[in-house]
Amino acid sequence: MTQEQHFQFELITWGQARPIVFVRTRTPVEALPAVIGEAYGRIMPHVSAQGVEAVEPPYVAYFNDDMADMDVEIGVVISKAIPGQGDIQVGELPAGQVAACMYKGPYNGVGVAHDALMQWAKAEGHTITGVAYEFYISDPEETAPEDLLTQICHPLAAG
Repeated sequence: MTQEQHFQFELITWGQARPIVFVRTRTPVEALPAVIGEAYGRIMPHVSAQGVEAVEPPYVAYFNDDMADMDVEIGVVISKAIPGQGDIQVGELPAGQVAACMYKGPYNGVGVAHDALMQWAKAEGHTITGVAYEFYISDPEETAPEDLLTQICHPLAAG
């Protein structure tokens, strides 16, 4: 996608909290692809060993926008709660309303979609909580960068 792209924004309700398995870490943005790959390389075998499955695409939650020290949660939504192990933690993806849009293109261009989504949510009178989720619909090992699909979700403050 280019900056001229038009995004379709929508409000989505995450109806109930869903169990997740994740690794939370801090990393500079340039190391993020390797950190994400390494985390999923540990998370997925743990999920399989517990006899459960990922039921949604893998995600990364961004808790800040400091490119030198990003605070990220790398995880998957799973079919039922399981125990964690070491730095592989468990929790829940919270219920609530989110502003969402789909981005098509290379990961290094996804910031444009985040900015547009936040502007739309603000214009519609919503307050973003500060956490941003990216759900990776396409497998980057099987999809050309210009065809990658990423769902962007920003949870909204209740009210």
